[in-house]
Amino acid sequence: MKLLITGANGQVGRELARQAAQLDWPVAALAHQDLDITHEDQIRAKIAALQPDAVINAAAYTAVDRAEGEAELAFAINRDGPANLAVACAEAAIPLVHYSTDYIFDGTKKTAYIESDAAAPLGVYGHSKQAGEEAVRTACPQHLILRTSWVFSAYRQNFVKTMLRLGAERDELAVVADQFGKPTSASELARITLQILPDAIGNWGSYHVAQPDATSWHGFAQAIFAQCRRHGMNLKVTAVHPITTEEYLTPAARPANSELNCDNFQTTFGIRIRPWSESLSVVIRGLEIEGTR
Repeated sequence: MKLLITGANGQVGRELARQAAQLDWPVAALAHQDLDITHEDQIRAKIAALQPDAVINAAAYTAVDRAEGEAELAFAINRDGPANLAVACAEAAIPLVHYSTDYIFDGTKKTAYIESDAAAPLGVYGHSKQAGEEAVRTACPQHLILRTSWVFSAYRQNFVKTMLRLGAERDELAVVADQFGKPTSASELARITLQILPDAIGNWGSYHVAQPDATSWHGFAQAIFAQCRRHGMNLKVTAVHPITTEEYLTPAARPANSELNCDNFQTTFGIRIRPWSESLSVVIRGLEIEGTR
């Protein structure tokens, strides 16, 4: 299967390109400098030249707090870019896979969110991603919108790498304990995406894809440091204190509960999503080998 992957320098884009190559699939993995998805003419030209069987959009504006002051840029990348891709894919009669986020929900639900729950974003980032979803649904009938959450990997900036950096610098840390969600590795998300894509015909639509089980940021941090200790990594931190959202104010509001129910996805495609603890161990081990402490 021949793929065109946007956002190839990001966490998910890099994993998609790596795993597609392992499958011996022809892949054009394009970073921003290779393809700016906010320019419709560039997209049409790339699709015409490369003739992919499908496009996977891993390009996104993900700076949640910075988005509050950069709304125009966030919407250009998260709404207008997917809209351009969707129109071009529809014209070429090829499917588009697009990633969205748990932050389209306001977090007030007491149980896990299902695909049909009403979107109610709290900030610019969430609003821009919701708008991107709507643009894809409107323009491209052959689409998969995969909502995910708390993405981590050995690449770029993410919560795992931040905790490792801070854990090497400080004796004590304070981490928010009243926001809940499902950490999801870029590797597992890429694996799942590539596995379902050849059989997606007839199952187009929006799905929740996140690794079990739900935890808090504080719980995730504790799990990270526990894995580090198992691998013998040398960290300074000895205590991780739970704090409330009110004690760690940020420019953008976060949902208190953004747990995604993934039953529909697993039933539809017959896929078991692996626990994030397994993926975390792989990432920590990889960072240790690379010398990240």
